[in-house]
Amino acid sequence: MNFPFPIRQECPPGACVCDRDALLADPAADPRILKLTKEEEKRLVARLENIASLEDLRLMQQRIHAQLGIVIQITPSDNEVRTSRGISIQLEDAPGLCRKTRTALPAAIRRGFDNKPEIVYALLNERDLLSGT
Repeated sequence: MNFPFPIRQECPPGACVCDRDALLADPAADPRILKLTKEEEKRLVARLENIASLEDLRLMQQRIHAQLGIVIQITPSDNEVRTSRGISIQLEDAPGLCRKTRTALPAAIRRGFDNKPEIVYALLNERDLLSGT
C-alpha cells in the first residue's frame, strides 16, 4: 500500500503488539496512526510536556484524535487525588498504535502536569472536586 505521507517503521519482531502488518493489509483500516513516525512522536511528546493550560491540553487531545485517530482519556480518580499520579491517562486501543507510544504519551502528559500543577487543579475543578475550596 502506498501512502502520500511517510509512515512509521515497523517494530522489531516480537517487541511490539501494534499489529502494523494487519493494519497495512486491511484496506478499510484507518492508516492515520502510521503518520506518527518516531521523529513526529518526539515532537508530540515535547509538545505535551509543555502544555500551558487545560484548554491547551483539550485542544491537543482533539488534534491528536483528528490527525492520528488516537483517543486519550484523562480522568481524575473518584477517590482522593494527591498528586498527578492519581489522574488516569488512558489511550484507547487502536491497530497500529506502538507499545512505546502507549507509554510515552501518558508519561509526557504527566510531566506536563508536574511542570504546570495548575492544569491538574483545573482538571479536578472541571469535575467539581475542588468547588468548595
